[in-house]
Amino acid sequence: MNLIALALAPGFAIMFYIYSKDKYDREPFKNLLIAFILGVLSTVPAIIIQLTLEPQVLGYFQTKSVGYYALFAFVVVGFGEELSKFIMLRFYAFRLKVFNEPFDGIIYSVMVSMGFATLENLNYVWEYGYVTGIVRLFLSVPAHAAFGVIMGYHAGLAKFDPAHSGAHLWKGLLLAAFFHGAYDFFLFLQESKEVTVYVSTGLLFAGALVSYWIAIRMALKSIRLHQELSKQAFHNRNNLV
Repeated sequence: MNLIALALAPGFAIMFYIYSKDKYDREPFKNLLIAFILGVLSTVPAIIIQLTLEPQVLGYFQTKSVGYYALFAFVVVGFGEELSKFIMLRFYAFRLKVFNEPFDGIIYSVMVSMGFATLENLNYVWEYGYVTGIVRLFLSVPAHAAFGVIMGYHAGLAKFDPAHSGAHLWKGLLLAAFFHGAYDFFLFLQESKEVTVYVSTGLLFAGALVSYWIAIRMALKSIRLHQELSKQAFHNRNNLV
């Protein structure tokens, strides 16, 4: 039971934190719940992408070389997982009438991301135990949240800039996939003997932390920017009434 609580805690804490930042026109709980459930379901296409592409990537490189880890991290895992979340955001939340302020992009994107990350976290913590749960509490789950904020920030821009909607959406997806891939790339390289001969695992882990730190900083800035835009939108609507 304690393992389950440890696995659930970071995702729920992050969702509560993001929800508390939506100060002007909060989303219906039902919609947030649906977004979370869709996030859980988004693990299915992500798994299918990984099971389909990983053997092909390995077959192309023959061995788990640096090139293999790069393609696996950035395309198979990074882009594959973020695309799976993006589909749920784009074809459910983005179409809602209550998606009526820029910050809503962040809210819904994080809900989808936490659905994905919570199920993933349950699997990892159940299999590997408390130490893994504590590490993921501070790193992996917040990383998923940061990727979600980055994607959601651009979804919020897309909603209110129809002329450039596609560009905003693609930018959000690609940025989220890039930071996801960079974070995983350095972690995956710790498995490579040909790399660890020259670079210590500690230095590789530091590389993952740097990409994580940049993503977190971008996410916090995105939250502040969309809070301000949403505040302006809220006051503009009230002034028209």
